[in-house]
Amino acid sequence: MTRGPHCNPRTQAILGLALCALLAWPALRHALEASMWRHMVLQFPLLMAAGALLAAALPPRARGAVARWNAHGIAGLVLVACVLAVLMVPRVLDLALRDGTIEAAKGAALVLAGAALRLSWRAAGLVVQGFFLGNMLPMTAVVGQLYIDAPLRLCNAYLLDDQARLGQWLIALAVLLALGWLAQVGWVMARREGTLLAPDNA
Repeated sequence: MTRGPHCNPRTQAILGLALCALLAWPALRHALEASMWRHMVLQFPLLMAAGALLAAALPPRARGAVARWNAHGIAGLVLVACVLAVLMVPRVLDLALRDGTIEAAKGAALVLAGAALRLSWRAAGLVVQGFFLGNMLPMTAVVGQLYIDAPLRLCNAYLLDDQARLGQWLIALAVLLALGWLAQVGWVMARREGTLLAPDNA
């Protein structure tokens, strides 16, 4: 079955570039970064989505080179984990708001992480996916709880109630992602079992 024209790599790359440009627009960037939870829960995933869309335009030779470096998606997922772990540090959020160079580096790192996630996820398979999420999601929930319980502001740029709201979002996001992945695993297992049993029922 052929894909519609709206799904072709060129269109996805154009959408990725448009999303990058939109997120770099000062008015929108400042609106997202004015709140701690919007900064991390909205801006971060949107930049990663832009990177995932841009990855669609990689030519076959480049994809082959990435696949050799990224066997079973491990290197790419490690990159994603490192980027997110660093950017969850409150000091980094503060510096990104004050220093344009760090802000640009943050955006580039998230776009790269989004591309790496797209190129790694399917290659990783359920076992490596589970290992990745088994490390990232508990860390996200722990960071969220620390944001909720901290008696003082961890980011100078944000108020204490905004910090607590971010903590609640991070915990909820970790739970939702875990449930979504487990649902995916259940669906994959059910399909495999159905495929194995099909010849016996014919």
